Amino acid sequence: MKFFIDTANLDQIKEAQDMGILDGVTTNPSLMAKEGITGKDNILKHYLDICEAVEGDVSAEVIAVDFEGMVKEGEELAALHPQIVVKVPMIREGVKAITYFSSKNIKTNCTLVFSSGQALLAAKAGATYVSPFIGRLDDIGFDGIELIEEIRLIYDNYAFETEILAASVRHTRHLIACAQVGADVMTGPLSAISGLLNHPLTDKGLAQFLVDHKKGN
Repeated sequence: MKFFIDTANLDQIKEAQDMGILDGVTTNPSLMAKEGITGKDNILKHYLDICEAVEGDVSAEVIAVDFEGMVKEGEELAALHPQIVVKVPMIREGVKAITYFSSKNIKTNCTLVFSSGQALLAAKAGATYVSPFIGRLDDIGFDGIELIEEIRLIYDNYAFETEILAASVRHTRHLIACAQVGADVMTGPLSAISGLLNHPLTDKGLAQFLVDHKKGN
């Protein structure tokens, strides 16, 4: 399973990278704004800074919602750096854009996916990644993990190469559940990843080891 971090914060990206377990980064305009990064030139520069900080794929989102606009923005983003993956929304024009980008060997991440039918369309169009938002589904009373299971079954039935990128992962239990049902990738906050380190018996055991070591030295 690949671990992506969902942030535009360089310090958090570097912290995850330093652990040696980070495979990529996802961002969006809201995350950029949260870090005070506004204006086209500043946003493009920040994407480059992220690419320098991490070795894996970096999803960069188009703002346009029409085909021509998505193609223009997507080609500009893809030209920035080989690690850039163009993030495209799951709408009719977005599916057309993904088909176009696929024909040009430009990597894509189909975002805002909330059903297995949408995921099937994204795979048919040739998306590199499909991003079902499991946390947002949970928020409205649906089971986000069940959606991952449905997509996994469909993709395995037809040997689609599109990777399932579980998005809107809120916490460690989400992450573990995604791993159990076969998500290829997860993206979420640093806390969801670093939370995997924690267990009270680990802390207790280490404390006892240190006490015993001190007694013997």
